[in-house]
This record gives sequence, C-alpha cells and structure tokens, in this order.
Amino acid sequence: MILNWTGILFASALSLGATAAVSCPDFRKSGDTYKLSGQDMYNEKLFKVQAGGKYDIRYCDIHLQSDTGRGFVTSRPDFTVQTSGMGNYSLVVSVVSECDSVVLVNTGAANWYYDDDDNGNLDARITLTRPSNGWLDIWVGTQDGATCDAILSLETF
Repeated sequence: MILNWTGILFASALSLGATAAVSCPDFRKSGDTYKLSGQDMYNEKLFKVQAGGKYDIRYCDIHLQSDTGRGFVTSRPDFTVQTSGMGNYSLVVSVVSECDSVVLVNTGAANWYYDDDDNGNLDARITLTRPSNGWLDIWVGTQDGATCDAILSLETF
C-alpha cells in the first residue's frame, strides 16, 4: 500500500486551520446585545461579566490598532453593542476586576483594539476618540487565562 503523504499533510493542515479559526474571537457571533447612543452612555453604563477565556489572542489573525499582548478570551464576544449618535463623543471602554484583566474591542469598521493595564490596578481601558455608529463587539478577558468577576464600563465624554 502506497501512502500519499502530500494528501495526508494537506488534510492535516486544513484540520489545524479549521481548529485555529474556531478558537479565536469571532465577531460574527453575538454577545449580550444592547442598543446605546452616545447620550445614553454619557451616564456611565456598567455590566457584570466573568472575565477570561481559553483562547490566547496572540495566536489569532487579529491586526490590532492599539497595544499588543497576551490575553485570553472566549470565542463569542461578551457584549455586542449597537451604537448611535456617537458623532461628538469619545467612548471609554474600561474594566474593573478581581484579576489582571484585558479588553478586546472590534468596531463596525473592522478595527481591533486591545488593552491590558491602562485603567490602573492591572485593569484594562480603551478610549475610542472618534467612535462611529454601528456595532461594537467587546471581549473581557484575562492576561493569564484565569477567570474572575469583573465590571465592564461604557462611558462617553
């Protein structure tokens, strides 16, 4: 019996590629969904969340527009927010947690943003200075793969 190594290697590569795609943040999925305007978020909105996940974003095909680093998140976003009336606002996405949190944001323009410690006390914070109207997907993860209780804050200025 003659083995076709090329075919076996190709099939293995396809299998690994499919696994990698499943194990990364996927903006095509939805998290807890909210509709918020810039004016709504002028009064800080707080959301409880379990920070963490098993997928390390360093190994995903994400082109970050901000900091880079390690972070473990789930495949599905924790939150999906449809925004409107954002024209005159900056949006601050921040986390307060019981562990070393990270935050990952995908905007409707397909831009990815990441932060680890800009909120102080090992917590994450991203400021979008010109947020557009549309969808935001937000993942609240951890730097080391652990899980912990956290609070996500969305606030405009």
